[in-house]
Amino acid sequence: KPSTAHQRCVFVHFAHFSAHFCLPYAINNVPLHPISIKGKKNMSKIKGKIVLITGGASGIGRLMGEMALEKGAKALVIWDINQESIDATVKELGKKGTVHGYRVDVSRHEMVAEQYDKVKKEVGDVDILINSAGIITSNKTFDQCTEDEINRTMMVNAIAPMYVARQMLPDMVQRNEGHICTIASAGGMMSNPKMSVYAASKWAAVGWSDSVRIELQEMKSRVHVTTVAPYYITTGMFDGVKSRVFPLLKPEKVAKRILGAIEKDTKFLMPMPWIPKAHHVMRMLQALLPMRVFDWLVGDVLGIYHTMDNFTGRKKAGSSK
Repeated sequence: KPSTAHQRCVFVHFAHFSAHFCLPYAINNVPLHPISIKGKKNMSKIKGKIVLITGGASGIGRLMGEMALEKGAKALVIWDINQESIDATVKELGKKGTVHGYRVDVSRHEMVAEQYDKVKKEVGDVDILINSAGIITSNKTFDQCTEDEINRTMMVNAIAPMYVARQMLPDMVQRNEGHICTIASAGGMMSNPKMSVYAASKWAAVGWSDSVRIELQEMKSRVHVTTVAPYYITTGMFDGVKSRVFPLLKPEKVAKRILGAIEKDTKFLMPMPWIPKAHHVMRMLQALLPMRVFDWLVGDVLGIYHTMDNFTGRKKAGSSK
């Protein structure tokens, strides 16, 4: 039986070959080098801008807020459901710039609308929105999931980003300037057992976010959209996850890549260890391989179908990435 190191080496070499040699020929007359997935450079500079981050009081949301201030953001607006975390984050990040914190349950449309009006009056127009709030409730198989778990997961991960963006997008369109970045998940690019509802919510987030990108593109708007679908990140949200081949991502590196993608107006980013243009590779494998072969590769060889077997998650209910 091939060793894990050997399996990893074979897959990574295949992925690199696919990204650099197969993909440019996969779609006629569509070059897939980096310029094809980016817009005009430096259209969404963070310096001097007002940045609002949902789930911004913990995890990767907090890291992105800190880095945005270091990049010279005019003001950072944190939306989170945990008031204690908001207070601590505002106090700490306030040393690096102007920070405003609001307790917002992003799954409640009325609260989102009310707090957005408050932000406009107290801080100003939001230039960059980062939808980072998210939850995962358990590693149950779907037949064991409760209605509450289904509703909460879909509301926070899929519906809430729409609620928030729906408030801010009309103002951005009117100004013909702005950026919306939604943090989805690699679970929104491929199926995975023991996280079926979470995966469903992230598939929805990916489809919605990228569809809005196309709508704005056809409107010839200068409002940009970036969809991010990262592999597991070591923020605590996925404590207990065991990944046989791919290492879990470091939150600092992912946060840096996301802000870089926003500044470059990158349309789609899938942070994945060792694999360039991972979203193209994933879609190509899904298109070319028979389902049973894809399941064998992803489940048996890479072990991804068993990553959630020992999941525990954060001890406290509710979390952000």
